[in-house]
Amino acid sequence: MASIFTKIIQGDIPAYKIAETADCIAFLDVNPNAKGHTLCVPKKEVDKITDLPQEEYLSLMSFSLKVAQAIEKSVSCKRVGFTVIGLEVPHVHVHLIPLNSMADANFSKKETLIPSEFETVAADIKAAYNS
Repeated sequence: MASIFTKIIQGDIPAYKIAETADCIAFLDVNPNAKGHTLCVPKKEVDKITDLPQEEYLSLMSFSLKVAQAIEKSVSCKRVGFTVIGLEVPHVHVHLIPLNSMADANFSKKETLIPSEFETVAADIKAAYNS
């Protein structure tokens, strides 16, 4: 059965997309730790990051770096944290979390955004990614 991320990649589920390449996609986390919390996902559905072939791993990390740099340009934060955790979705994904304190990296603290806020932050990050 396709993961929720595969359904997003296929366009079956809407998402606030940031960037996309032939191999990867980035979109806002709809249950974010902080405003601008973004997920970078390989289009190929693989459960664990350690199961990715090296070339695909390096492609995902390179893509994630570029998206993180766009987040830093468009979201007020001290830095962007990278984390690869989670058991909820059996599809590799890198969390890019704008950090102003270590509490922002705690997955029990969540930010509530309305759709227009998601749209604005997605547009701002996308513009920075494409510049």
